[in-house]
This record gives sequence, C-alpha cells and structure tokens, in this order.
Amino acid sequence: MNTRPDPELIDDDNPEWTDEMIRESVRVKDLPESLQAKLRRGRGPNKAPTKERINIRLSSETVAYFRATGEGWQTRIDEALKQWRASQR
Repeated sequence: MNTRPDPELIDDDNPEWTDEMIRESVRVKDLPESLQAKLRRGRGPNKAPTKERINIRLSSETVAYFRATGEGWQTRIDEALKQWRASQR
C-alpha cells in the first residue's frame, strides 16, 4: 500500500492532523454546554420540502434508459412526468 498522500487530495485549508494537534484536542463533552449545543445542532428540518420520497415500480427498460443518462437521472424522470402532466390539460 502506498503511504504517500495523493497530491490531488491534499487540502491546504484542511490539513491532515499532526500528533501535536491530536494531543491538544478536546473532546466535545469537555467543552462548555453552549458550544456543545452549537456543534451538535443538526441541519434541522427542511423549511420548504420540495420533493416527497415515494416508492414506484418502473419497467427495467425505463430505469436503464434514464440511468444511462448519468447523474441526476431521477430528476430527469421527475421532469418527464411534469411534462406529461402539463400535456394532459
């Protein structure tokens, strides 16, 4: 296994921790309560959900076609359904 870091993965804004940094680190539970609360706060609920998670059965041909179009294929299925819905008016 190659132990040298990949130069493409080196991030100057977020360097790998040194032994000294690890020794000086503090556990979250040892921080003041106010800071603990800020660090533990999650993303929170979505203020305006735009999509609903569902299960839908589609033909394998349809799924293969959209998957072959690359990343974002589920969004393209959504767009195709919106276009179909608009044509039904």
